[in-house]
Amino acid sequence: MTQQKFKKRFFEYGFQVGILPPGPKNTIADVGGIRVGHFTKLEGDDIRTGITLIDPWTKDLFIKKLPAAVAVGNGFGKLAGSTQVDEMGVIETPIALTNVLAVGPVMRGVVDIMLKTTSVLSPLDAINVVVGEINDGRLNDIHQDVLKKEDVQKAFDALSSEVQIGNIGAGTGARAFSWKGGIGTASRTITVAGARYTLGMLVLTNYGGSLTILGVPIGKILDKTDFSDITSAHDGGSCIVVLATDAPVTSRQLMRLARRSFLGLARTGSVMSHASGDYAIAFSTNRAGLEGSGTIGVCMEDKNLTGFFLAAVESVEEGVYDALFAAETMRGRGGNILESLPVDAVLHLLRKSIHTTP
Repeated sequence: MTQQKFKKRFFEYGFQVGILPPGPKNTIADVGGIRVGHFTKLEGDDIRTGITLIDPWTKDLFIKKLPAAVAVGNGFGKLAGSTQVDEMGVIETPIALTNVLAVGPVMRGVVDIMLKTTSVLSPLDAINVVVGEINDGRLNDIHQDVLKKEDVQKAFDALSSEVQIGNIGAGTGARAFSWKGGIGTASRTITVAGARYTLGMLVLTNYGGSLTILGVPIGKILDKTDFSDITSAHDGGSCIVVLATDAPVTSRQLMRLARRSFLGLARTGSVMSHASGDYAIAFSTNRAGLEGSGTIGVCMEDKNLTGFFLAAVESVEEGVYDALFAAETMRGRGGNILESLPVDAVLHLLRKSIHTTP
């Protein structure tokens, strides 16, 4: 029921999403220094959940804050810490992802880590933790208090530049397009005025729609969509996108970048349904664009952002496919089962479409 380590990633089947080249690993960790860690909780028949941390790997992050922004596609969710990011334009902790009713203990767990790892803190310093969430209640009993602040330390201890995907961490109980969802990742490289930059992305897929892959209406063809009852009150889920770049961009520019992530979701078949919490968090590991720091930096010219917008759209689209291809069938709460994407059937449809398309 855990992630299958030997499953191929989407691009390994020979398909290319978009036109930009990926980074060496095609993960968010292609942005230098970034690490991802997971804690997975599988217990009894009803607990299928976890925690995922995305750490910029910046020493004294609370002191050396990074430019950041948050964009909201559909705000049916609980993105902790977002209003301060909106106001100040920075992140100062690793970003955490978890289930909808575990935001509190996960926030406290990140605070405890920051208290141990920050060199200088005033007694009045209030640490702003960004925690995104999904409702994994199809497979997980979200009303049980099973994730503790100590579990955040376990995710922190698991931080690695080798990004694991599928049924893991916060993606353990995720559902996407009526199939099993989970964690996905991708990256793109962009060259501007002779300088090469990277944009990396991690996505937690737990949303609905009618799955489309590379323009092929997979959900419609396989007669499996979330639109069999479009009046359903339980049409939500959530999707959290984390974008990272090493480009010298400001929080305003990162906001523009974050908004483009929803175009990537749309390419996969998302309509950001009524009860879905769809959020994007974008940050840069380059502090040259940090506003209000008192230091004059050199940030990217707005006219050079279009390539980054394209990178965001392409990486989000591919990351969603990655999550679906990596996820495995899982049984959970109340005997509910989420089947994995039928990879062989999907590959047949994709190859047939590509072969027959002039």
